Parts: sequence; structure tokens; C-alpha cells
Amino acid sequence: MIVEIRTADLMITRKADGLEVDLEDLQGLWTEEQYLKLTDRSRLLVEFTNGVIEFLPMPTDNHQVILLFLYDLLRTCVSGMGGKVLVAALRLQIRPGKYREPDILLVRDAHDPRRQNRFWLGADLVVEVVSPDDPERDTVEKVTDYAEAGIPEYWIVNPEAETITVLTLQSEAYATHGVFRRGESAGSLLLEGFSVDVNAVLDAS
Repeated sequence: MIVEIRTADLMITRKADGLEVDLEDLQGLWTEEQYLKLTDRSRLLVEFTNGVIEFLPMPTDNHQVILLFLYDLLRTCVSGMGGKVLVAALRLQIRPGKYREPDILLVRDAHDPRRQNRFWLGADLVVEVVSPDDPERDTVEKVTDYAEAGIPEYWIVNPEAETITVLTLQSEAYATHGVFRRGESAGSLLLEGFSVDVNAVLDAS
């Protein structure tokens, strides 16, 4: 059976006989295992919360260039300490019943037991490059989600605002370590000595 997923109208079409299923009718009813099977078998970026799936937009060239520029810097930083940094797509379990797909995930110890093969159970640092289709997903919703997951540091790169925001976990909520703009360097509290030039990140090509 060949199944085609059309994300614009959230339909599944079975090509053999034209059967169509409107995924909107299933929102709130998806199980965690169904979500995992769906994402195991597709290249789509899909996030999951309490039975609801959300298809994310395909990254743009600018998004990917910024993402990979930061990835290279972080990989250089953590390689000497035995850490591991990966890029999307890779699922991160916030808690049972909720999954996100951060642009970058990092652990300071490559043998961290949270680093599982099918999905990670946590991270030490995550990065999101803000998507213009829904900025609040990265700047509001995921702030709550990554705090819930207990991730010590969250970087938000916002190309439209031309800022890099670094959040650090204090108790159960994030505090702002800094909102860094052009002409400044964004620094990490978690990774001692790690900083990036905001201009270099935003102008990566």
C-alpha cells in the first residue's frame, strides 16, 4: 500500500483506491506509538502533543545555513569534552505524550543515557531558528516545553528580529541570560567559554 501525506490540508490519500482520510478529524486521537510510526516512515517534520500532531514547514535555505553554521561551532566546542551535537530531524521527548524536533540538540557527554536511538529523552542545550510562519512556536510555546523537559539552556535565533536569545533554566522556568544583537557576542553559561558573533551567525551564507 502506498500512502501519500499532503500537509497543506492534512489529508492521507491511499493511491490504490483513492481513499482519503482527513487528519483534522483525528486530531486529539493520535496515540504516541502512531505518531512515532508516522515519523519513523516519513521525512516530514512533525511534532506531537497529547494526541495532536503538527506538521512543521520545510526549512528555508537561510534557516539551514544559520543552523549548520551554529552546528559546526557547537560541534567544535563539545568534541573536546566528549559531547555530542546533532541537527533536526531528531525527536526529543518532552514527556510521555509530547515530542518536539529542535533544530539542534546537544549533550555534554556522548554516553548520556538520555541519548536514545529512536528519540532523545532530554538534552543539555537546544537551539531553534525561529520560523516566520509561526514565531510564537519557538519564542513562547517551546520556552515552556523545553523548561518542562528540564533542558538547562535554550538558544533562540531570530533572523527577523536579528537577535540571539539565550535562556537558562532556573528552578522550573527559564531566565534570560541575554538578548544579543548585531555587534555583540552571544555567550553560553552552560558551555564555559563558548560564544558566537551575532553578525557572523545572521550573515552566514
